[in-house]
Amino acid sequence: MNYYFAYGSNLHHLQMKRRCPNCRFIKKIILHNYRLTFRSKYGAADIEKKAGGKVYGGLYVISKAAERKLDIYEEYPTLYKKMFFLHANKKVMTYIMTKKTKIVPPTTRYLNIIKKGYKDCKLNIQSLNTALLQLKPPQRR
Repeated sequence: MNYYFAYGSNLHHLQMKRRCPNCRFIKKIILHNYRLTFRSKYGAADIEKKAGGKVYGGLYVISKAAERKLDIYEEYPTLYKKMFFLHANKKVMTYIMTKKTKIVPPTTRYLNIIKKGYKDCKLNIQSLNTALLQLKPPQRR
């Protein structure tokens, strides 16, 4: 069994169960010194290094077979690559985009799935709203 950190649409428990039937949500955790962004032509969730930043997400236990299914969904290794970090002395895998393209807003449908995932994992929605604020162009006067 492996540990997986979800921070986008895979926070949605039902969606994760459909993709990876044997996965198990463990708890919510914070990845420090990163920030949540949205990019690519899809407006898909991504994370990038940012001193003092925080990415709120869900820690899952997944099987090797589940990881292979996630690899397909995440378009690994083309769109996303794997990143590993330690949490409570355990090696945790997550996905980050291979190309840091322009930041673009997510679709309403995709954003609603992420919002449902935030509720499922009992994450503070304010952290998502903060990430979305960076997408809005400055107001013109």
